[in-house]
Amino acid sequence: MDREQEELQFLGFFGIFKESFKIILTWRKIFSQITLALILPLSFIFLAHIQISQLLFFHILDNEDSLDHTPKNTPRYAKLSDVISSERTAFWAFKAAYFTFLLILSLLSTSAVVYTIASVYTAKEITFKKVMSVVPKVWKRLFVTFLCSFALVLVYNIVAAVLLISWAVFVGFSAFGATIFVLLLIVYLIGFVYISIVWHLASVVSVLEPAYGFKAMIKSKALIKGKMGPAVGFFILLSACFIGIAVVFENFVVLGMVPGAGIKILVAIVCFLFVFKLILFGLVVQTVIYFVCKSYHHENINKSSLADHLEVYLGEYVPLRAKNVQLEDFHV
Repeated sequence: MDREQEELQFLGFFGIFKESFKIILTWRKIFSQITLALILPLSFIFLAHIQISQLLFFHILDNEDSLDHTPKNTPRYAKLSDVISSERTAFWAFKAAYFTFLLILSLLSTSAVVYTIASVYTAKEITFKKVMSVVPKVWKRLFVTFLCSFALVLVYNIVAAVLLISWAVFVGFSAFGATIFVLLLIVYLIGFVYISIVWHLASVVSVLEPAYGFKAMIKSKALIKGKMGPAVGFFILLSACFIGIAVVFENFVVLGMVPGAGIKILVAIVCFLFVFKLILFGLVVQTVIYFVCKSYHHENINKSSLADHLEVYLGEYVPLRAKNVQLEDFHV
């Protein structure tokens, strides 16, 4: 990162966008290696999940339709029931496997990118071998933070469900009720976006600071104040891009809206290219936002101390100590 930390606080949406691209282009060799090792498999799993899920789901629907037109208490009915039960089990087992591999590769990719950018920021020599030796140890801290975030989202959705049931029971589908529902939906989406942004920034905190889990989320919540606008802008932009890619892939490749195997293959390749570039860009952006937030709150990071603690010591990842991360404030 060419900018001094004092300058980072002034970066807005487009400044962060430009800085992220500059980092990727300047250090394209190491990011290409990380992409090949971690982000490409993650992208493949993301798109393959859409393809396989739809195939399994449509197969279950076809068998259920056949079951509806089959007389009960017949051998064919019993056989179809067993087949549908097995297919449902396979469907949910596939979903569980997908989310497991998605989580593992996502956390590993986050660890690798955050560690790499921190090394770039401190002008420390960085190699792919060193990144991959540190990543498995950083991953454990990220996993704890993810579990805490998941628990928070679960509680948030339970509260939202209770409010929705209360709305249905006490207000109903009148004109006034529809207005209340829209307001509740808006509040829910705002809260969900906020929690998601705090979690993403907490992932960076978990790698670069001693805090992880709920402590990292509390730290992230404090850091994001003042830079919520750019963070929300990037979250909406990246989410819209992922949704758009998923819709295009599902309609053109899975459902085959446009005939021709050649077109399907071309669209699949384009979607794949966009997905892995988008994942890499998103991870770089959330790390840059972390440094921007630190600068905005005048929390100066001592580069030499950060570099020392990013080293692998006797084969073990040494986390940053509080005195080296929460350093003296600087004043502009």
